[in-house]
Amino acid sequence: MDANSTLYGERRRSLAEVIADRAFELHSEPLRESMTRFNHVEHRLERFLLSDGVEFINDSRATNVNSTWYALETMTAPVIWIAGGQDKGNNYFELRDLVKDKVKAIVCIGEDNRRIHGAFGDLVPKIIDAGSMAEAVQCAYNLSEPGYVVLLSPACASFDRFYNYEERGRQFKHEAKYLNSLQPAKALQNNVVQGGSLLVGSKMDVVPPENKRGAKAA
Repeated sequence: MDANSTLYGERRRSLAEVIADRAFELHSEPLRESMTRFNHVEHRLERFLLSDGVEFINDSRATNVNSTWYALETMTAPVIWIAGGQDKGNNYFELRDLVKDKVKAIVCIGEDNRRIHGAFGDLVPKIIDAGSMAEAVQCAYNLSEPGYVVLLSPACASFDRFYNYEERGRQFKHEAKYLNSLQPAKALQNNVVQGGSLLVGSKMDVVPPENKRGAKAA
């Protein structure tokens, strides 16, 4: 990806997206509350699936620790956290208090997850390294219980395995919906509505086939 295409992509972002990005990086509660009234920003705390009491949230836009700090802070249910990617020298220890209080397990999607293990290994009983997004979603789903949240909020860039954070978020949503669709008679149970509404289904224990969609850029 060359510099010109990156700049062009940045210029195309909407004002709402830019403001939402900045809002989620603030630790000031009044500013965050006033700035996060921009709704339905894709890949930013995007609630898209509820399956047998387990909610899936896509926060792939969280490419740094501050954004993930805010995402975890807003969670009111136990969290299975999908994290990791291309580490930018992150200080994960800023997240330790939130992880201790809210995270039940971590599923890592980065090429090198040693720093995540080092930062949270004494706080979280289960930290699993996943080889693909399909595997990560399956693991997170199996570790969850009704009332839990499966949160993709990587705190890292996406370029180790994906073309960009949008592709990472789209793969997460695709794999979660695919897993949900494997339940028998799902067509009678699902309620799919465009525009940000939840897809509602039932939980099941099925392993999806190998993820062959592939995807990191050269």
